[in-house]
Amino acid sequence: MILNPVIPRTPWERAKWGVIDAWVVTRRDLTHWVRQPTQIIAGLMFPIVSVLLFGYVFGSAMNVPGGGNYREFLMPGMFGQAMMFGIGTTMTAVVTDKVLGITNRFRSMPMARSGVVVGRSLADMLNSVLDLVVLVLCGLIVGWTWHGGFGAMLAALGLLLLLRFAFIWIGIYVGLLLPNAESGAAAWGLLFPLSMIANTFVAPQMMPSWLGVIAEWNPLSATVGAARELFGNPGMGGVTWASQNPVLLAILWPVALIAIFLPLSVRRYRKLGR
Repeated sequence: MILNPVIPRTPWERAKWGVIDAWVVTRRDLTHWVRQPTQIIAGLMFPIVSVLLFGYVFGSAMNVPGGGNYREFLMPGMFGQAMMFGIGTTMTAVVTDKVLGITNRFRSMPMARSGVVVGRSLADMLNSVLDLVVLVLCGLIVGWTWHGGFGAMLAALGLLLLLRFAFIWIGIYVGLLLPNAESGAAAWGLLFPLSMIANTFVAPQMMPSWLGVIAEWNPLSATVGAARELFGNPGMGGVTWASQNPVLLAILWPVALIAIFLPLSVRRYRKLGR
């Protein structure tokens, strides 16, 4: 017997339909991670190794503007870099589904068009929370800590996850644009300079002036600077507007990116195969 689904007509019915479909896709992606835990382990190993490498191998040669422990300066940058590298994780998952024909199968079903991309974003957010928890524990082990209140610490983590949510939509959009997995590997390479030309490992004041300006206005720098301020970690300073208002920019940048790439991702998904 073939069941004909009832197509929603009212805005409320369409919204409910989209939420249900998004949760179905989220569960599907989480189930894949549970059955293939090596993907999660591999994703966690890079930031952990980076913490050990920069904290212990290069840390003795690094100077923090205004003084302070380099590992405390480093950890907010590592948190932010992990959120940015999530672009590659999302992009790879999206382009893989597209190449394998899974995206077309979703499109052939009576599913809300927004449900597929929203489900992808929710699954990646849950994965990002796990990444951040592991990195925080790793930071505590190597001597990092926060010096502000518990509420300020939660606010810093919230801004980091807000940045990750914005980067998810960039990853979804780019993944829908790429023709194959090989081109996705090339896109991964762009994440390294974008995360390095920021205040993640070195203060912009220590860079050439023109490069320091670019680094200060990097969305990653805004969130990392805000996290350092809320955590009470060293490295704050600078005379530019961007360096003195990191919390404000850490809100404005992600909101602007979401406003741009979320509708672009939904529109691109609807146009696939046309």
